[in-house]
Amino acid sequence: MALSRHAAAVMLGGLVALSSLPSQAETGDYGFFQTLRNLFSPPRADNPVQPAQRSGHYPLLSRSAARSDGFDPAAYYSWQTVQLPAETGAICGNGSPYKIFVNRVPNTTNTIIYMEGGGACWDYASCTGATGVRGARNPNGVPDDYMKLLNPGASLVSPFVTRVSPFDAVKTQGWNMVYVPYCTGDIYSGDKVAVYDDPSGQKPPLVWHHNGLRNTRAITAWLKDNLPRPGQMLSTGCSAGGAGSLISFDSLRTELAPTNGFLIDDSGPIFPTPRYGNPAEYPSQPLMTTIREVWGLDAPNGPLAFLSAGLPQVDLNELGSIYPALANKHRNDRLGHTHFWKDLNYSSYSYERFHDDIRQAPTQEAKQALIHAKWGTDTQRLAARLNGLDNFGGYFPQYRKLNESHCTTIVDFKNGDVQAQNLELKHFIDSVLDGQGKVLDAAEDSDAADRAKPFNLLYWLVDQLLT
Repeated sequence: MALSRHAAAVMLGGLVALSSLPSQAETGDYGFFQTLRNLFSPPRADNPVQPAQRSGHYPLLSRSAARSDGFDPAAYYSWQTVQLPAETGAICGNGSPYKIFVNRVPNTTNTIIYMEGGGACWDYASCTGATGVRGARNPNGVPDDYMKLLNPGASLVSPFVTRVSPFDAVKTQGWNMVYVPYCTGDIYSGDKVAVYDDPSGQKPPLVWHHNGLRNTRAITAWLKDNLPRPGQMLSTGCSAGGAGSLISFDSLRTELAPTNGFLIDDSGPIFPTPRYGNPAEYPSQPLMTTIREVWGLDAPNGPLAFLSAGLPQVDLNELGSIYPALANKHRNDRLGHTHFWKDLNYSSYSYERFHDDIRQAPTQEAKQALIHAKWGTDTQRLAARLNGLDNFGGYFPQYRKLNESHCTTIVDFKNGDVQAQNLELKHFIDSVLDGQGKVLDAAEDSDAADRAKPFNLLYWLVDQLLT
């Protein structure tokens, strides 16, 4: 008798799962026979949301039992679109439904939560995606087929979320994957419905939902209600997703309760910046002031109050204190931050629209030099802070001729080296995920060797897609 398509897919997935079982199981892995059983009877959630967690200022809300979200627990090794309906509190910036994408495996509970990058917005121009203004990703919402191969900016963004990468191997490629799209422009931290007027007066005001925190809470509720408690959990992402992974790590780690927790914030720094500091000394201060207001961060019982409730060591007048606060609370976890010294993307968001000397620079070269100088000031202070933490490492290479030297872990893990110490980016990733003792700290002094590297066709092609 011929097998049904679903049964054939299950058997094929089973062969893949069983053939890929590690010779030595890690925390969170199932054994041979349990993996075989999981193919036909998927493991159920064992850490569901409790009634008391469904109340409060940022509750964990689930969909109505009568509503399907599209998730099939037995559909292994494929990206599934999961829509989080409005009753969960989730919504995109433009008011459209919010979705996540899940790729499940039968042989482990270990889970990577990858938060998508893509800028930020705080006014009409940036939130509408106006031409010539750096804005935020997905201003028109997230389509159902977002993880198709024809959208490589999501489906192939990083070896972290690629099952088989031609470039790099990392153990998360065998884990359950949760891809978290970005569509609120607030680095996953806001909670405010903003109304932005068109400066020209020609178009109606834009109503924008800076809903990042409530989306993250809805994701957390879904994970608790649908997947087993992870043995190991990595929270990561680049750019806005890196910042989001940093900001949300404590609540995700607390609610999902993995045995081992890991964080890699790629190019989403929250720099040590006093709330009322001098912008000449603390270049990120004007940006911080703006987003605290427009994203509703300081609202009574708002996002920063929620953050400090879980991390009481965070100084809300200096948000870069989140690094030692996380390190101290989660002493047995391994945490890391990485970005390039010559990043010209996140740095431009941070300073370009807030500093007169940059706006008035006579040439593009002069503008870039000013941006690099301010970024260097902020980076030096962050690197020094991380170097003093045993379980929170900092890795700072100089330059890569890809995506304005922005995001060290996209496309591949190559060319993020610190040559004077014979280190590659993979050494840092392995130090976080598999190391012992102090998490690796490293910083590169010069970009000369990086700029002298030969032409890279792959990087050139990626840049053409991004421009």
